[in-house]
Amino acid sequence: MTPKPLLPICGVPLIERTLGIAKRAGITDACCIVNEQIARECAYLARRTEGPTLRLVVRTTESSMHSLFVLSSFLRDGPFCLTTVDSIFHESEFLSFLQEAERRDDADGLLAVTRFIDDERPLCVVMNSEMQILDFSDSQSTEWATGGLYYFTPRIFTLMEEAMQAGTCRLRNFLRLLNTRGFRLYGYPFSKIIDVDHKSDIAVAEAFLEQAASTPG
Repeated sequence: MTPKPLLPICGVPLIERTLGIAKRAGITDACCIVNEQIARECAYLARRTEGPTLRLVVRTTESSMHSLFVLSSFLRDGPFCLTTVDSIFHESEFLSFLQEAERRDDADGLLAVTRFIDDERPLCVVMNSEMQILDFSDSQSTEWATGGLYYFTPRIFTLMEEAMQAGTCRLRNFLRLLNTRGFRLYGYPFSKIIDVDHKSDIAVAEAFLEQAASTPG
């Protein structure tokens, strides 16, 4: 079975697509965490010579939140972008997302949000007119949901130890903790973000990218 990071979408492995987008966005350094079960298949990533300088971390973690905390020692020098490899989005919207993140110097985090909700367990958000996130919901009770793409400042790590001691085991619950403690989180709208979780999602993602490639501008 092909490890998810190496799953090809339009002929390009998910991880390669992510690193390619990062390169074209001007990102020069990247950290990638993979679990021990797929370490051998993904070892070649550490030898890549194109794109961002890549630090490959092999660690099996309980959740995406734990993965973030494992990487935290490499992310404390400045703002950083966080994404899962299975989030498929328009590259042009990603560039606009980064520009907005750099513009919002009052934000502790900027989260990609979309009205296209196809996740089995969406994390929905309530926002005000300024797109500041006021609340999170595990039920599809609002029109916006997060899309697995984030931009954070290192300030979020001041709550890391507290979150771990409290047994927080999901990134969505860490986001809730940040929100309740007064950290300023904002949403940024994407037209569509596809979460590749099942085989059927591959065709949907490929059609989405092919349509984007054929659309002028």
